[in-house]
Order: sequence, then C-alpha cells, then structure tokens
Amino acid sequence: MTEKPAVYEDLDVPVVINATGNKTRVSGSLMRPRAADAMREAANAFVRVSDLQAKASALISDVTGSEAGYVTSGASAGMTLAAAACLAGTDYSKMASLPHADDVPNEIVVPRSHRNGYDRALAVGGAELVDVGGNDRHAGTGSENVRLWEIDAAISESTAAVAYLQTPSSAPPLADVCAVAHENGVPVIVDAAAELPPSTNLSRFVEDGADIVVFSGGKAIRGPQTTGIVAGRAELIESIALQHLDMHTAFPVWDPPAELIDKSKLPGVPRQGVGRGFKVGKEELVGLIYALREFLEEDHTALHAEWDERAGRIATELDRSSHLATRVENTDTENATSTVFVSLDEQAAGLTVAELLLELRQSDPRIFLGSDSLDSAEFTVSPMAVTDGEADIVVRRVLEAVGG
Repeated sequence: MTEKPAVYEDLDVPVVINATGNKTRVSGSLMRPRAADAMREAANAFVRVSDLQAKASALISDVTGSEAGYVTSGASAGMTLAAAACLAGTDYSKMASLPHADDVPNEIVVPRSHRNGYDRALAVGGAELVDVGGNDRHAGTGSENVRLWEIDAAISESTAAVAYLQTPSSAPPLADVCAVAHENGVPVIVDAAAELPPSTNLSRFVEDGADIVVFSGGKAIRGPQTTGIVAGRAELIESIALQHLDMHTAFPVWDPPAELIDKSKLPGVPRQGVGRGFKVGKEELVGLIYALREFLEEDHTALHAEWDERAGRIATELDRSSHLATRVENTDTENATSTVFVSLDEQAAGLTVAELLLELRQSDPRIFLGSDSLDSAEFTVSPMAVTDGEADIVVRRVLEAVGG
C-alpha cells in the first residue's frame, strides 16, 4: 500500500483503500499529479476568474463538440446552474427572482425512472419537477417505463426543460427524447456526472442533441473533486456565467470575456445570481483544465486492460473461499469499467455482507467495498482506484473475515 501521507498522520485521519470506485464519500479519485502541481502554481498569482472560465470553455467546447463550456463547483452545481439557465435565459428580472420562479415557465419534465437523489439540484435552481411515465419495467411487467408520447404530452407552456439521467440502461434513447423536446421548443439537460469512461461520452450526448450536459470533474477525469463540467449551447452557457460570476462591478468598467458574455446585447450588470454560492477558485479551474488535457491524452484501452487483469486476479483469489462466489462484469474496454461481483454465503460465513463491509470500513486502513446489493448478499470490488498491492490487502482482509 502507498505510504500514508504526512498530512493525514498530522491530522490523525485514517486513509482509505478505495475498492468501491470514484465515490464522493471516499474522496472521488486521486487527482492527477500534474493537475495538483498546476493548482499549486496557480495559487501564486492573481488572475481574472472569468478569463480562466473562457479558457476552460474553449477546451470543453473542443472536446465535447458543444458551442461553449463552463466549470462549476461539482456536477450537482452544474445541474442547478443548468436549470437556472433554462428558466431565466439572459432575462435579468427572471435571474433576480430565482430560485422563486412562479411567474415564469419553471417546470422540468423528468421521466419517473430517471428520478434520483441528485435531481434535487434542479429544484435548487428554481425548477418544479414533473414526473412522467412509471416504473413498470422494473416491476417485471415487460412494459416500458416511459414512452415518448408521455414526455410530449407533459410539455406545456410552463415547461422550461426536459431532464435526462444518463445510465447504461436509460430509456427512451436520448436522441429520441431530444427530438420530442426540440419539436416543442424545449431544451434537454443531461446528467452524465458519472458517465466517463469511455472518453467518447464527452461528445456523444451533444451529438445526440442535448442542450446542456453535465459531467463530474473529480471522478474519471481525476481533476479537483470540487469541480464539474457543463457543455452546451452558447446562450445557455452565457446565462450560467451571468448567474455565477462575481457581478459586483459598475457597467462602465465591466469587461467580461466576449467568448462567454456578449456585453453589447445586455442592459447592464446583473445582480448576483442563484449560482454565486457555487463559485470556483482559480486553483480548481486550472487543475480541471490540466486534468482534462491529460484525460484526453490517456491510453484508455491500456487502462481498461489493466483494470480487467486486476479484476480477474481479485476474483480468482476470492474464489479460494468456499463461502464466496464471484463473477466479473463489464469487461468491454470501450464501454464500462470491469467490476467484481461477490456473493457471500452468509449462513456458512457466520456474518452478513453488511457486517463484513462495516468491519472493513472500521479497520485500519479503512477498506471500502461496493454496497449497492446488500439485499442480495452481494458486494462489489472495483479495480479502478486501487493499486495491485492494495488489491492484495483487500483480498486478504476479506478472506480472513469470511473464512472458508
């Protein structure tokens, strides 16, 4: 295992062996060294934050195929700002009213099967979420959860946008949803926070017609954990900038970057917007830019092959216990990260999966395994955020705990 950093020794905080993937609760990912170095360098001079946002916008536009881009303080902040942009546009009076939006179109249509704990971010921007469809497919009826006609029927004069949660199983297809929304003159917001890798997803959703796409900057990109990326139409990114940047200035000396804001079309300086609390520092902006550059240069095929090999070795070692049964899924190097799924014979082992995972989380070092399938007596091991040495520790501690 990597030696414990001195700062955590000084603070007496235990480190984590992260075998659960890029989860925020265990720090997301390890920042790329060049990005961390760039942040340290960035701390040594003053710059205009909007100039850095303009540079980031150009890079994001280039890699996503969008008209413009923006860096936010995490993907959740990106969703809030996306909602605010769809509700207010560049109308200063609407911006000033947010998050109170009773007098403007403020409904965001969301397929019910796309609802999740993170869509609260849309409501923070002033949106009222409107559910459509059902969960019939998940109930085992063989029926679809959401039909395109239901989305079409839910769009009204009160609709500001349609929201779409991207996952490998999302339906209806995004391109079809965008077509329906655009026929009604409504933009589509895509939550793709965790949809990297593959790197092709950076441009895929824009190509499918999405008006705003939100990614995490602190997961696979391995930038600062407190960053998110928004890519989309220029007028919506302009609205985000107007509601996010520091606007305590006088109009005669206000000189925003033309790449983000067209001052000539605006009546003055807007009030501080709903996004002001989501400010991004120069260090985070620089760190994200450098991390994104390195992510694009990375050999993702080789990286996935490394993860596949590590996952296979972990599964083979865990299978030594008669109390465990493993399978490895998602070994397609183009589309997903390989993951080891582990079933535990709780009666034979004398402990439940929940007890096992809690025991490991309370050990030193803390060990985090995936806990999304407790009801199935199953846990997961992700190979993407552990070293080979750390994987060996995980295997040894699991085998010691379950016996067999």
